[in-house]
Amino acid sequence: MRGPLGRTRVKICALTRRDDALRAADLGADAVGFVFAPGSRRRVDPDRVAGIVEELPPFVTPVGVFRDQPAGEVRRIVRGCGLGLAQLHGDEDPAYARSLGVPVLKAVGVDGPGALAEVGRWAGLGAVLLDTPGGGTGRTFEWALAVEAKRHARVVLAGGLHPGNVARAIRRVRPWGVDVASGTEAAPGVKDPEKLAAFFRAVAGADREVARDEGGST
Repeated sequence: MRGPLGRTRVKICALTRRDDALRAADLGADAVGFVFAPGSRRRVDPDRVAGIVEELPPFVTPVGVFRDQPAGEVRRIVRGCGLGLAQLHGDEDPAYARSLGVPVLKAVGVDGPGALAEVGRWAGLGAVLLDTPGGGTGRTFEWALAVEAKRHARVVLAGGLHPGNVARAIRRVRPWGVDVASGTEAAPGVKDPEKLAAFFRAVAGADREVARDEGGST
């Protein structure tokens, strides 16, 4: 399953700075992500995120990234920051996700065919994010498994993506969306403007190629 007119949705994650978030939005990001998970080098203060979210243009979804945190804490951050989506990277279950009162994107670590059963467990969501186990590793996983996962849910592809490989990933998997963090950074939590721009150019170019292959247009 692909986005409208074959367009791959793009989420830029692990943002910590206002200027980076606004630059990502201006380049065409559909979503921007902020990490609230304990222990992350890219964790950001909710008050700072709330200020950034207020400046985002319309139709850009702010996303909070969480890992095994109390549901009440997640709800407070979601409300206080004005987030539109909670991205879950821990051992959360569907009941926990439903209790948050906000749309959820569940990350599934792909370490082999067994991950497909976990994708199926979350198939009721709008999409599932497929990542390298542990997340934030900068490493890819076997993309053939992402192709298989598309039988169960819309796929947002993550894990080691960067301007040099995202076009190949889109041509191979044809996901609903892609998610990038370290692959567009100059340092942890600091985006590189040239890498960001190159990432969007690569996505757009791959979408044009896929549209030609499918006999459509963008």
